[in-house]
Amino acid sequence: MIILWSCLAGTLGLAGGAFTCYVMVRRHDRRNLVSSQNRATEIVAQAAKESVNLRKEMELKAKDEVFQRREEFTRELDQTKNELREQERRLEKREDTLEQQHQAQLKKERLLQHNEKKLHERKEHLEAKLKEVDELKQLQTEKLHEISHLSRPEAEKLLLERIDKELAEEIAARIVKQEEMLHSTCETKAREILATAIQRYAAQHTADTTVSTVDIPSDDMKGRIIGREGRNIRTFEKATGVDVIVDDTPGVVIVSAFDNIRRETAKLALTKLIQDGRIHPSRIEEVVKETQEEMERHVLEVGKQACLEANVGHVHEKLQQLLGRLKFRTSYSQNVLQHSLEVAHLCGLMADELGLNGLLARRCGLLHDVGKAADHEMEGGHPKIGAELAKRYGETSKEVLHAIVGHHDDVTIDHIYTVLVAAADAISASRPGARRETLEKYVKRLEELEAVAGGFPGVEQAFAIQAGRELRVIANASQLSDSESIKTCREIAKAIEEQLNYPGEIKVTVVRETRTVEFAR
Repeated sequence: MIILWSCLAGTLGLAGGAFTCYVMVRRHDRRNLVSSQNRATEIVAQAAKESVNLRKEMELKAKDEVFQRREEFTRELDQTKNELREQERRLEKREDTLEQQHQAQLKKERLLQHNEKKLHERKEHLEAKLKEVDELKQLQTEKLHEISHLSRPEAEKLLLERIDKELAEEIAARIVKQEEMLHSTCETKAREILATAIQRYAAQHTADTTVSTVDIPSDDMKGRIIGREGRNIRTFEKATGVDVIVDDTPGVVIVSAFDNIRRETAKLALTKLIQDGRIHPSRIEEVVKETQEEMERHVLEVGKQACLEANVGHVHEKLQQLLGRLKFRTSYSQNVLQHSLEVAHLCGLMADELGLNGLLARRCGLLHDVGKAADHEMEGGHPKIGAELAKRYGETSKEVLHAIVGHHDDVTIDHIYTVLVAAADAISASRPGARRETLEKYVKRLEELEAVAGGFPGVEQAFAIQAGRELRVIANASQLSDSESIKTCREIAKAIEEQLNYPGEIKVTVVRETRTVEFAR
């Protein structure tokens, strides 16, 4: 109950408060209504006044805008009138220009008609002249036929034959002159190329000596090398394939063998045995086998180094092995590997001068004597052997194979690189100092060759070339016939064999020719 009465009392209190507030609001609204009406009247009056002012401003703005548009229209109208006047002036000027061009065209047409008339008259005059010339030519031809008693075809034939003969003689003379000029130019150029190649390479002489002696510390070592009843020396000779000569020469044992690789291997093995001091058959076989393996590796390494030095690209390992063997091969005391490298460099220089493939030329030069590494094992000359080995071991270039087989003129030369190899081979092998021979002996041998040939009747001149490997003999054509020159060639070769001492072989060539020379002055 207490809660109910409390709620009722609260409700009555709220209702009383609300009624009091309503009465107070009504009184306040009446006062506000009176003040709002007064303010509304003032606002209406103010709005009427502002609307009048605004209407006046809008009228002024409209008048200004109408005035501005009128001025803009006036300016545009004036501009349009000016443009129309300018276009009229341009049209009048263009009409004047067209009129002038028309007058000039009319003038040109009149001039062209005049020229055509003149040309027509000249053409008629020329036709008349040509007709007159033809008539005169016909009369002259008839008179010539009467005088020469020749018909037209006969006269034409005679004239053409004479012209052909004169032209043939003139062409022949021109051909001979051009051939002489070409020969002179080619010879000069060839000398320049050879001189340039030799000067640019400028290698030291490649002569080498082969040593086949082994130093020993004392003569007592000779007995140890021989061994009891000679068993050590027999074992060593059997294992190495060389001959060991132990004589009375103090401090030296001589190693002799046809194969330079075997001799060098035996020398190194014997040196090792002497340094080791243990010399008996089993130790000898062990040291020789070890030295042979070392020599094979050394030979291959020398071959690889030679290929790198010559810059010839990839070369088969077997060919590298053969090139390495050339280090221990000499020709007239000239080291063949150094000779091959020199030929390779000379071929490359000459090929570059001629605009050819320098790498291919160097390859031809390096491999040209590769057959000398196996010429004692195979039958035939070293060019043929070298070509067979190169082909067997993967060399496919026709130029290289032809250069190997043909650098001594054994076959017909079909490639320019073979000529370069032959020239470089001659330069390397023929120059003084390349092969252990003093300049005095070199010159004396050439003089002796020339003197032997000069002693035969009918010989005008003799020239020793190719370092004395070839003798060119110039025979007098009036004293010797062709058959007699053949006989003289055989006699000269036989006299050289009987009278002179020389290495290798000498090619004798007798040249007999008849020349007729006339000068037109």
